[in-house]
Amino acid sequence: MLLNVSYNNPEIRKKIDTEVGKPFSFLERIKQRGIGIGHLIITSSSSEIQKLLTLDKYRNKCNIELRPNGIIIGFRSLLESYALVIPYWKLTLYKGKAEEYSLYRDTYCIKIEAKNKNVHQFIKRILAEKEKQVPLSVENL
Repeated sequence: MLLNVSYNNPEIRKKIDTEVGKPFSFLERIKQRGIGIGHLIITSSSSEIQKLLTLDKYRNKCNIELRPNGIIIGFRSLLESYALVIPYWKLTLYKGKAEEYSLYRDTYCIKIEAKNKNVHQFIKRILAEKEKQVPLSVENL
């Protein structure tokens, strides 16, 4: 679900909390040694997101925030902030080239550059959280 989160709208906040859970508390953030990573360079994206990103001339960057039941990918276009909300059960993650990851939810896709080891470690953390949240499929039994 792609949402405009530029304004403090309780309905949008409720949608996000329903999809991926409420934000972690301050103590949980400290225990986890942070819950996000920023300044990720977007190499490509699905058409709906690409239309938003091409509205300005700046370099396309995003950030990822962990939530109890999913992730939020945030990016800006012009003066607006957008969030791609992805629950773990809808998250599909691929490693393309050695330095690129693709994150999918239904028809939405964002590919990010991963040139340093912090990005690789954070993606591993996302996969570990997804593994905890998503139940085993019938094939794994």
